[in-house]
Amino acid sequence: MSRRDRPERKHALRDAVRTGYAEIAKAGGACCGPARPCCGSSDAAGVARAVGYSEAELATLPEGANMGLSCGNPGAVAALKPGETVLDLGSGGGFDVFLVAEKVGRRGRAIGVDMTPEMLAKARRNAESFRKRTRLNNVEFRLGEIEYLPVADASVDVVISNCVINLSPDKPQVWREIARVLKPGGRVAVSDLALLKPLPAKLRASIEALVGCVAGAVLTQETRAMARAAGLTQIRLIPKADYVDRMADWNDPLYRKMLEQLPEGKRLGQYVTSLEVTAHKPRGKSRP
Repeated sequence: MSRRDRPERKHALRDAVRTGYAEIAKAGGACCGPARPCCGSSDAAGVARAVGYSEAELATLPEGANMGLSCGNPGAVAALKPGETVLDLGSGGGFDVFLVAEKVGRRGRAIGVDMTPEMLAKARRNAESFRKRTRLNNVEFRLGEIEYLPVADASVDVVISNCVINLSPDKPQVWREIARVLKPGGRVAVSDLALLKPLPAKLRASIEALVGCVAGAVLTQETRAMARAAGLTQIRLIPKADYVDRMADWNDPLYRKMLEQLPEGKRLGQYVTSLEVTAHKPRGKSRP
């Protein structure tokens, strides 16, 4: 067993992520800072617009639901239908959950899972505002780890996730869980960060880069292999490297520090890309 795969290291990495995102939740929405590194920017609306969210979508959200933690718009990619059940892995303050809940409507359901109690509390507070505005009672937030989802087998039509799977120390298990909870014929729409080539050793070892969604990312072909090994098919990967370069230009202490750890003249976007992943669970297959 390699050092990277040791259980104690996985626990330590998970704890570091949980601590970092608890601080983000308690900060009330301002994402990154010298003491609070995270995946995103303090310009939450700017991040969302940059990765494909419309002004109309942003205008409907409860205050504080958008914390600048996105690297894509998986709800738009998922082509949701009224009445579907959608599961969001690492739902944070509920940003994507609230958007997809309106798309699936009164007969549908949007479930968010997050391992950070502070994020869960924030999402549940936001849910009250969402219900009052929309008169929809179709959102739910559950405490849990994405490697061990608190969701029944074959109970979900669509799994989405936004810049979260890269944070997991056991990504193959996450993909197995995705396949487990999907109904036969169900589909996946994930936005995440992935590597175009291996990171320099100094950056790979940085805990700031881990919580910042960079050091935990894997090569795009590894993502394909994990999804296929979990039993998913019709796997499609679309890299969007320009997003990372725009992110690195923001006046953010975390990303400035990561840029300092790159070889001279190199850009973060030469190593890291935003990756749109879609896949399906074959029909007639109740378990992965």
